[in-house]
Amino acid sequence: MRGTDASAEVIEEARRRARTAGASIELRAAPVEELEAPGDAAELVVCCEVMEHLADPDGALGVLAALARPWAIVSVPREPMWRALNMARLKYVGALGNTPGHLNHWSRRAFVEFLQARLDVVEVRSPLPWSMALCRVPEA
Repeated sequence: MRGTDASAEVIEEARRRARTAGASIELRAAPVEELEAPGDAAELVVCCEVMEHLADPDGALGVLAALARPWAIVSVPREPMWRALNMARLKYVGALGNTPGHLNHWSRRAFVEFLQARLDVVEVRSPLPWSMALCRVPEA
């Protein structure tokens, strides 16, 4: 098992937790845009709570499609529910519920359309307040 995150602080926390749990996980700080096949490819690539933070989510989706051999699970906050729930708990009111760092926003339907540009969407689930998709790289 391998893991990456753009934040070195997040990786250090993950290393600490892995040590505490006795888990052997290869972790490194690297943004998704810098990952490359074949070294970073895997049978299953999980991209959880990443796409909403990226300036170029289309480019990142291309990277994921190149890395997934053949499976990917991708998740994002489901809009506009995410913002509405933030507003209900009086968080980020000045930003109309938008979490700091969220640059992109997808409804469930828009998220599926986004993914279908490069992946075959096999199944979509929407546990509150996310959209999660199991995808497969199309066969050439």
